[in-house]
Amino acid sequence: MASTHLVCTTSVVLIIFAGLLLFFVFRGAKRTKNIADYAVGSFHFSPVAVGLSLAATLTSAATFVINPGFVSLYGVSALIAYGLAIPAGIFISLIILTKSFRKFGSSEKALTMAQWIGKRFESKSFAFYFGLLSILLITFMVLICVSMTKVLSKALNADEVYVLIVIVGFVFGYMMFGGINAMVYTNVIQGSIMILVAVILLGSGYEHFSNGVHSILEKLAEIDTNLTRTTYPGSPFFRDNFEIIFCNFIIGLAAVCQPHIITRSLVLKKESDVNKFLTVAILIEVLFFAVLITGIYVRLYFPDLMAEGEQLGMDDLIPSYVVKEFPVYLSIVVIIGLLSAGLSTLEGLIQSIPTSITLDIIEPVIGKNLGSGRAREKKITIINKVVIAVVAIVTFFLTKQQLNTENISVAIFAQNGVYAYFSAAFIPVLFGIFLKDVPRYVVMIPAVLAVIIHFSVYYGRIGSYMQEETNNPAVAATYAIIIAFAVGLGLYVFSRARARQIA
Repeated sequence: MASTHLVCTTSVVLIIFAGLLLFFVFRGAKRTKNIADYAVGSFHFSPVAVGLSLAATLTSAATFVINPGFVSLYGVSALIAYGLAIPAGIFISLIILTKSFRKFGSSEKALTMAQWIGKRFESKSFAFYFGLLSILLITFMVLICVSMTKVLSKALNADEVYVLIVIVGFVFGYMMFGGINAMVYTNVIQGSIMILVAVILLGSGYEHFSNGVHSILEKLAEIDTNLTRTTYPGSPFFRDNFEIIFCNFIIGLAAVCQPHIITRSLVLKKESDVNKFLTVAILIEVLFFAVLITGIYVRLYFPDLMAEGEQLGMDDLIPSYVVKEFPVYLSIVVIIGLLSAGLSTLEGLIQSIPTSITLDIIEPVIGKNLGSGRAREKKITIINKVVIAVVAIVTFFLTKQQLNTENISVAIFAQNGVYAYFSAAFIPVLFGIFLKDVPRYVVMIPAVLAVIIHFSVYYGRIGSYMQEETNNPAVAATYAIIIAFAVGLGLYVFSRARARQIA
């Protein structure tokens, strides 16, 4: 699909871009002496840099590559769900949760999400449980690797498996050394490129607005009248307002409770930096979520979802649009931006998931055999690198499987894992921040129950929303969060009443 000129130029630019990333990784690695430096950093970063880093991490390839595909297929309903409902939940949750989470995490020297929960409720077993749950987030790594592989394979006319090998080897390789010290720098670069690319993508369909928004809606209606409706009854994901607005708003609220997102505030060294950090992150996020409008442009460009006589899968739509629509110099900028969207979040996941596996699963089990002092820190750092290598291998094979799957999108696979994780984490984080004297069982029972409910509803096809060939993980997660919250609140009220009786 790509021209020879685009292939050659993209190859050169990618080499330069990789070299730039490695420069900052090397710089960060020099200051990464132990696992604590790797997890929360040893530099004093400005709140603007950390805010841009959070925005880049929070907005993954899902927002720039995968979710616009949903908008292309399902129109206005998908735009409302992923462009309005989810961001609204995320922004509210960030504003409400970040300060208190950071305050407790800094005072207790928590390095991971699981450690924060374990220390807050004084339970090593609870931290161990969330260390195990963090493995579910590998599904998100797979989504990002699929999207980056799709973009690069289209731009280079290369076999997807070979491209995947390079991506996994390169990114997981350099993340073994730099940690958060390097990642904030690379995220700033990636985030800056993403801002430019967001503007380019949003501007790519300016001609459609020449006769106003009604003109766009009329063109979409000619393709499929459902594309212009606020609901899409025939879809598995956007059938009514409960599914589109309520479920996705709840998902947005809970989505912040992922280790690569909420723990980013722990990088800040001063409490006074938090407001500026949040302001920068949210303003940039508004721009990034607006990129979903590109999905409308893509559908107008490929009305029958065909390119060169071949049917395009949902995950292929944005990569194909970039290669076909833009001149070479702009295509390269957009390609680097789409890669940056993937890299920024993938780096955050590589930094957080193996760290949690190392500190919250492996260290509690074999910690007595690791010695003490610097020798112990060195062994833990080596173990973390081995864990990164193992996670890389698992991610590669799962991504390869997803590239060959017939499902609508890799997003379904990723959402199932990610939504299950933050469904479990939401109640402990929420109660841990806002309630005092919370007995462990009040949050432990809902955290376990949420995972059971999520997977039971989805795979057991429980309820009227779960009767399609492909079902919506957001509905299952919403049920899990609401029921877990109700149970947790009931247990808390019971515990307070019992405490008063004893007193």
